[in-house]
Amino acid sequence: MNNPQKLTSSIRLATPNDLRFLDALVNSAYRGNSSRKGWTTEADLLDGIRTDIDSLQKLIADPAAVLLNHIDQTGRIQGCVYLKKKENRLYLGMLTVSPSLQAKGIGKQLLAAAELYAAKQGCTSIVMTVISVRNELIAWYRRHGYEPTGKTEPFPTDPKFGVPKQPLHFIELEKQL
Repeated sequence: MNNPQKLTSSIRLATPNDLRFLDALVNSAYRGNSSRKGWTTEADLLDGIRTDIDSLQKLIADPAAVLLNHIDQTGRIQGCVYLKKKENRLYLGMLTVSPSLQAKGIGKQLLAAAELYAAKQGCTSIVMTVISVRNELIAWYRRHGYEPTGKTEPFPTDPKFGVPKQPLHFIELEKQL
């Protein structure tokens, strides 16, 4: 399903033409001073970038995965979410909203689009990993039906994913559909 087909009036699949903007969007929402305008910043936890164009290209080239974009009325990308089918589960990652537009419902719309996509793919649940100290973010996902599974994963040691300022690990959250 890697084509620019619209899923709803404001959600569409990412294309290679979106990569430069997505790179800037994701990095601005998670890292550096620009991310401090929103509530999803990781700037106090990690140095470095969140992603790069090559990584994003690999994500959208994967036939088992999609990257959904939230588009405003002018066609500008305001947010995105990465989805990858793994057997009967859908992995959700990189849910991103422009820092200046956070807390306006765009994240909820992307989450709803992800759940609709999962159902259309025959998935029985959506799973994600979240940095364990991101309490406000974990609470947001829990309000939307995602619960901790008890599983954890170490934070990657490759600086390509960021350089931790403190020991970090991921917890897994899952929502049954």
